[in-house]
Amino acid sequence: MGMKDTNTKNTAKSAAAKPTIAFIGLGNMGAPMAENLLKAGYPLSVYDLSAEACERLQQAGASVATSPKEAASNANVVISMLPAGKHVHSVYLGENGSDGLLAELPKGTLVIDSSTIAAADARLVADAATGLGIDFLDAPVSGGTGGAIAGSLTFIVGGSADAFAKAEPILAVMGKNIFHAGEHGAGQVAKICNNMLLGILMAGTAEAINLGVKNGLDAKVLSDIMLQSSGRNWTLEVYNPYPQVLENVPSSKGYKGGFMSKLMQKDLNLAMQTAKDTAVETPMGAKATELYDEHARENGDKDFSSIMGRHDHSVLS
Repeated sequence: MGMKDTNTKNTAKSAAAKPTIAFIGLGNMGAPMAENLLKAGYPLSVYDLSAEACERLQQAGASVATSPKEAASNANVVISMLPAGKHVHSVYLGENGSDGLLAELPKGTLVIDSSTIAAADARLVADAATGLGIDFLDAPVSGGTGGAIAGSLTFIVGGSADAFAKAEPILAVMGKNIFHAGEHGAGQVAKICNNMLLGILMAGTAEAINLGVKNGLDAKVLSDIMLQSSGRNWTLEVYNPYPQVLENVPSSKGYKGGFMSKLMQKDLNLAMQTAKDTAVETPMGAKATELYDEHARENGDKDFSSIMGRHDHSVLS
């Protein structure tokens, strides 16, 4: 009897130690992230415009709310994964800038926004949160849907060291690599710098392979040569854009899955917005943005390595 009571108390104590989390935004990334929190034993209240997405999380053990405010009504932590800056602004600041979710949260609430948005938008929301005594972190992710499902995402976090320390155990449930990039907005800046470089590398790699192929070289042989030479880079090594050079990458699967071209287009444009806001020259980034703006018009749902099709249309057919 005593043993059973002790186990019951220990179980209750363990459950009480985990903060209640409100998760807002259950898309391709948000839903598996939320599911991993549930698997780790976190009490979860969720909200999304999609009834189907909410039902999926409800079946996994979450409670479903009818609004972000209802989801956060009893939460110690709020996590959001939303499509764009305008959605983050709407949820947290509201239509009037002061009637959003932040106005309803008690002081000391931890807010983690994992959306990929402009650094200026992240800082705007962070400033409003700080003024209300709320801990806000911008924490965009890298790793795609596969990483979200596996709980192996990379989190790139901006905000105070104290807030980061509070968030780290929660982020560790959803990710493997967790970086504190700096103050508010730093997470967004680091994310878009990385993705701007990735877009440049992918466009350049596709261009170089095309030049070789059009001059009689085998794409795999050329790739192997460049991998052992100074042109070596991540896109050549693990994400080659030419079909059948590597197995189990989008280019060898009709450019399906992976990271959609329209998402690369979005991130490149965020990088250009940040460069403009801070008067930084990014001519290579600007050219990559131009190429993906053009490419995504008809191939937005294909993986971003499909930029190869700009040079060889046959790979897209």
